[in-house]
Amino acid sequence: MRSMTPIPALAALIFLASALPAQAYIGPGLGAGAVAAVLGVVGSVLLGVFAVVYYPIKRALRKRRAAKPERDSEKKQ
Repeated sequence: MRSMTPIPALAALIFLASALPAQAYIGPGLGAGAVAAVLGVVGSVLLGVFAVVYYPIKRALRKRRAAKPERDSEKKQ
């Protein structure tokens, strides 16, 4: 990938550094909505990771539980 030439990069840096405050009001409804959206995204990512990690563990536990009665019946005989 081609890197930026120094002049456009410098122009972008000057443009971004000279930004002024927006003088805008963010009410409590928008703030709460933004927090809820961020928490929803983070929560869904964490839940997805948990599901991917938990599924193989659940299968292994289920296999172990299914194999346990067979071992118990072998001991009794």
